[in-house]
Amino acid sequence: MNRILRNIATRLPWTALFLLCWILASRNALLAQLPDITESQKPQPVADGQAQSMFEHQVGDKLWIAGQINFIFQTHPPFYAKYTGANSLQPDYEKATSRVLTLYTGYKFTHSTEALVDIEEAGGEGLSQALGVAGFPNLDVVRNPTLSQSPYIARAMFHGVVPLSDDRVEADPGPLSTFSDLPARRLELRVGKFGMVDFFDVNSVGSDSHLQFMNWAIDQNGAYDFAADTRGYTWGAIVEFQDRKWGFRFAEALMPTVANGINMQWNLRRARSESYEFELHRGVLPKKDGMVRLLAYTNYANMGIYRVAIDQYLEGKVTKPDITNHPLQTTLKYGFGVNLEQALTPNVTAYGRFGWNNGKTESYAYTEIDQSFAGGVFVNGRKWGRVQDRFGIAAASNALSGDHRRYLARGGTGFIIGDGALNCGRENILESYYTVHLWKGLSVAPDIQYIVNPAYNRDRGPVVVPGFRLHIEL
Repeated sequence: MNRILRNIATRLPWTALFLLCWILASRNALLAQLPDITESQKPQPVADGQAQSMFEHQVGDKLWIAGQINFIFQTHPPFYAKYTGANSLQPDYEKATSRVLTLYTGYKFTHSTEALVDIEEAGGEGLSQALGVAGFPNLDVVRNPTLSQSPYIARAMFHGVVPLSDDRVEADPGPLSTFSDLPARRLELRVGKFGMVDFFDVNSVGSDSHLQFMNWAIDQNGAYDFAADTRGYTWGAIVEFQDRKWGFRFAEALMPTVANGINMQWNLRRARSESYEFELHRGVLPKKDGMVRLLAYTNYANMGIYRVAIDQYLEGKVTKPDITNHPLQTTLKYGFGVNLEQALTPNVTAYGRFGWNNGKTESYAYTEIDQSFAGGVFVNGRKWGRVQDRFGIAAASNALSGDHRRYLARGGTGFIIGDGALNCGRENILESYYTVHLWKGLSVAPDIQYIVNPAYNRDRGPVVVPGFRLHIEL
């Protein structure tokens, strides 16, 4: 029986992939038999640098079906480590492969309301079971290797648009909104299950592990401890106002019951998260496109306090500091971020991020970073005749608060890092990739990362992490 179950679990992702392709192919075959659609309903041409897909998606349809498949292989050679703890990146040679398969569906009830439901399967593993580096090199890995690899509902939300002006602007239909145009001035409401970083702290250069960078601290603000379960999703509501020159969004969302947990706390008096983001639709350089985003957030949850955990250890109450050793309580964690995106030339775009949180309260939902700088550039391949290719290079520098450092130095561990001791230094990361478009929605990308002081420890590393990605847009 166990062997049968293992075989089913092994073949499930490939079965899901087959079914996804069959659904998309059948849908397009059915559409081919329908009467000709109007000019406004025909598929729009793909812009230079925008990802193509294996199947055409009809913009005018009420039903939206798409999908993606992402495989990431990574390895690292042996590296120097003076010591290794429970949550360390292992110093011996390692290799690991992760996968994420997603079926995107959407249904438009009217020209301003829709429902979106995504089914996902995430499997494989990360290096050292996704432990030992705060800016971990693979954003796709699930942070708990014992979690079931069965398909699950990743997103399930209602999306409504309230027009506040008659003029409209073009929009790119996709998994998070299938509308091809929107009122220039509008209110948007989203209620249900979603990823906070689907809508907050995004930019066009460093936000997508499927076609861009792979590192947690480069694709996202490492100090933004956004509300999420182990797989990166939460339940909540987002209210957003957009005008031509600026926008503002607010989210109220659920927090997990324990750090990096899969179960959410539905009692808002015990735990909740608020995120606020203002965006200015212009860059810092004159007459060039860009975006400025300012983020703030507050988390309330059953989080420990690093200084309390240290005091318990110094008083001899515990054999090592334990951030989870506290009664049920509600504590506050807060932080902010700055996200800049700037076009430099028609083919080159740069971005920069800064993030900070108070660092006194337990890292709870994303990763163990209390301060982070990141920045890099994206280059479109048009210059060398490869408009669908993309090249990127970026760096990140992460740091901890004083209390967090002292907690780890005395042998404490978090849900991501903890070497048993700590000779502290900033965790510095450099990453570069080149995404090669092969055919329609098929692309591959070699990637390399260089990590100095993994988990902020000068006694370990540096580490070189080469990788390779296979991506399919369906």
